[in-house]
Amino acid sequence: MKKILLAIISIVTIENLCHAQAINWAALQKEQRHIVNLNAALDYGTTYGAGYAYQLKTKFSILLNAEHSFPAGKNTLDDFKTKIGGQIRLLKTGNVVFSAKLQGIFRSYENPLARLINFGSDMSGTIGYYKHKWFAACEVGFDKAIVTHFKNSELAKQNFPGIKDGWYEPATGGNFYYGIQAGYSFSQMDVYLKADNMITQDFKTKPLLPFYAQLGWNIKINKKREG
Repeated sequence: MKKILLAIISIVTIENLCHAQAINWAALQKEQRHIVNLNAALDYGTTYGAGYAYQLKTKFSILLNAEHSFPAGKNTLDDFKTKIGGQIRLLKTGNVVFSAKLQGIFRSYENPLARLINFGSDMSGTIGYYKHKWFAACEVGFDKAIVTHFKNSELAKQNFPGIKDGWYEPATGGNFYYGIQAGYSFSQMDVYLKADNMITQDFKTKPLLPFYAQLGWNIKINKKREG
């Protein structure tokens, strides 16, 4: 029974990986406090997302962000992911920048066996070469399912007698991801492309489709133009 639950949890983490927007740190100005993000991704299908980030008034460049994404199709409310957290530029040497990201995740996934609601976390580090007009970087991260609620279907109960609804913990499924990102920047916009590969936390298996790709657009709002 435990193996069955772990398999289902693996599905939810694999099919609902979370990726924050890519930022061109060299093109981000201090007065650009508000950043709106729109994106489309390929993640076992087409997904769409929107997000908002606020740049804090600190010595380090810190962004607090919130993002939401959902799949294309008729039942867009069945599967979704929402994440809240932040990104920080930790080190800058010339045009080379190292940044880190930490986010909390709330996501929902439904298949013929169960509806899963999951709380998790996502952390990553990115190092890249950033110019005012363009950037290219590499990212490595880890997406972890911490606690998951199962609402089993009648099909699951018929095939697995004794299976129960409820919360399951401690942390179970997790995936490492690694990939590249690149983009081009205008005065108040970034257009970027991300591509990642994935492997489960045991470093032994990969999902059926271990690739993720995202095309995004950042709109940076200059504080002087607010109001």
